[in-house]
Amino acid sequence: MSVSATGGAPLDFDAVYRDHARLVARWAARLGGPAVSVDDVVQDVFLVVSRRLAAFRGEAKLTTWLFRITEKTVRNARRGIRRRPWLARLTPRIAEAAPAPQPSPAEDCERREAAVAFYRILDSLPEKQRNVLVLYELEAMGAPEIGDLLGMKAAAVRVMLHRARARFLDRMQVEAKSEGRP
Repeated sequence: MSVSATGGAPLDFDAVYRDHARLVARWAARLGGPAVSVDDVVQDVFLVVSRRLAAFRGEAKLTTWLFRITEKTVRNARRGIRRRPWLARLTPRIAEAAPAPQPSPAEDCERREAAVAFYRILDSLPEKQRNVLVLYELEAMGAPEIGDLLGMKAAAVRVMLHRARARFLDRMQVEAKSEGRP
């Protein structure tokens, strides 16, 4: 039977969902980028959680367990998108279809292009470097916390982060040069 992080009562799926759904959604959005449907990933993650919650022994933190499931689910979703690029182009995203009253169409286009370029560069990084960079820069987690989630030492996380940043910046410069920007 699964036990709570406090060590006593069994974990309740509703409580786990209520307490962690937003965190899982944020991880999914940041790890998956704009091409991945966050709602689908969150649903898939919690389907796995509902099936496996009874087997959770509490040897690791619940958030570590949830991150691992989210990471694998996002990886599978990204792999599926790479296999079916035509499908991703055929289905418009709701945010792109709904009119936005704030920015001008040119500003909106620039922002989307920047986001696409950002995630294209992020996608080109090796999986571990991408995960460390996302967790540190976008999730604002520290090296020890990332190490707990990824099963690495804090020093290894810092090295991986340094390499990920360097590779990300190099690829940004290459892309900027290829587009004729300084």
